[in-house]
Amino acid sequence: MFGTTRHARVVGVLLGYLADVVLRDPRQGHPVAGFGAVAGWFERVIYRDNRAVGAVYAATLVGAVSLVGAALQRYARRYGPFGSVVATAAATWVALGGTSLARIGSAMGESLGRDDLDGARRLLPSLCGRDPATLDAAGLTRATVESLAENTSDAQVAPLLWAAAAGVPGVLGYRAVNTLDAMVGHRSPRYARFGWAAARLDDGANYVAARVTAALAVVCAPIVGGSPLHALRAWRRDAGRHPSPNAGVVEAAFAGALGVRLGGPTQYHYELQIRPALGDGHPPMVADTQRAVRLSRAVQAAAVLVCLSVAVRSGR
Repeated sequence: MFGTTRHARVVGVLLGYLADVVLRDPRQGHPVAGFGAVAGWFERVIYRDNRAVGAVYAATLVGAVSLVGAALQRYARRYGPFGSVVATAAATWVALGGTSLARIGSAMGESLGRDDLDGARRLLPSLCGRDPATLDAAGLTRATVESLAENTSDAQVAPLLWAAAAGVPGVLGYRAVNTLDAMVGHRSPRYARFGWAAARLDDGANYVAARVTAALAVVCAPIVGGSPLHALRAWRRDAGRHPSPNAGVVEAAFAGALGVRLGGPTQYHYELQIRPALGDGHPPMVADTQRAVRLSRAVQAAAVLVCLSVAVRSGR
């Protein structure tokens, strides 16, 4: 039915994306949550305040997940192309979070539109690691737009690219890397050294995806009334000012596409960071959160076309 392994991967990636669009993430028993629980247990066992132990921690967990993915892919191939389609679709769906991202972003915009700051503060930890208790309406709005931009790359474009290019072990390994980065890859006193390897792995795993996301934000800017030229200019001029080699790229492109200015004081639980200005426009308003959701959805859909092309080419 599907002809070749290459065609099976193409169909699997597409079905995984459609499953993410149609199905909600399960409230209980999600494999990513299970991995997080195992990673948390392993951290308690192995933790030492140095980079070498953190590197062993990250390599062990990512390697184990990738090996499981390779075994699943090999087993699925016993059932021919159909088995490969099912395995790729399931792994892609598990790794994707684009629809949940859009739903949370929309809910944030609705809460802010009602001046329900307490409700928005409760939702924010689902988007990012900032301290919601310190944020007013403007801070919550900016955090929403910036997190939608960054997570469009991390939760949607990157998994699709890894699924298209490397199949089941690639996309599951990527999700393991990204989950570890969220857990330990920040600069708090506990994780500054232990989480260094996880953070660097995530930088490498997202490098291409961040730039694909930014390019698609440029292309999709007219969908939200923005200018591709402004998006491209903000990306090229401002991205390098950001401390992250990837977040700055996508946040700058989104800022230019939406015609807003991002950046400024950013309070995490462990420190205050002063982020550089990205874009030329006004600070984001509540209405811009819904525009950011639309831009994120458009970029996600465009990324599917890119990733299907990648899957076809990588199978040759």
